[in-house]
Amino acid sequence: MPIKLHNGMQFQIISLGPTPVSEGPIRTSVEVFIEGLKTLGYSPAALPGKPDHVVIDYEVPTGLFAGKKVRLGFIVPADFPLTPPSGPHVSPNIHTISGRGGQHPTGGVTNSPIFEEGAGGEWQYWSRSFPTWAQSKKTAAAYMSHIYRLWDSQ
Repeated sequence: MPIKLHNGMQFQIISLGPTPVSEGPIRTSVEVFIEGLKTLGYSPAALPGKPDHVVIDYEVPTGLFAGKKVRLGFIVPADFPLTPPSGPHVSPNIHTISGRGGQHPTGGVTNSPIFEEGAGGEWQYWSRSFPTWAQSKKTAAAYMSHIYRLWDSQ
């Protein structure tokens, strides 16, 4: 029988059994990120011999490059989702290589030889951290939302 509560009422609960407050231990791995990408409809592939280097095909949904088809590469930490991937690797090159300094959208763009060798073509790395990761849901979807905002702000 439901108990009706009214503003200002006070009550105490005495538990007679287990009261789990979480879904168990956090799963951490590159696979967690890959599973999240698959759930979002992407087809992630790891670079040969580098299972933590993940590539997806991506159509830019917004901003100056809306509709452009690119490949995105991510180096996924083994402890994902505790730590997010670093900024994306992008193919083909979108911006002029500017080096480590500068601000988004054109600053902090460097060559990405590891993805050039492993995935072929020209690649560049965008140094774009996810500053609010700790406050996010820490999922592949949250990370891809960060990617969306990067493209939206070009």
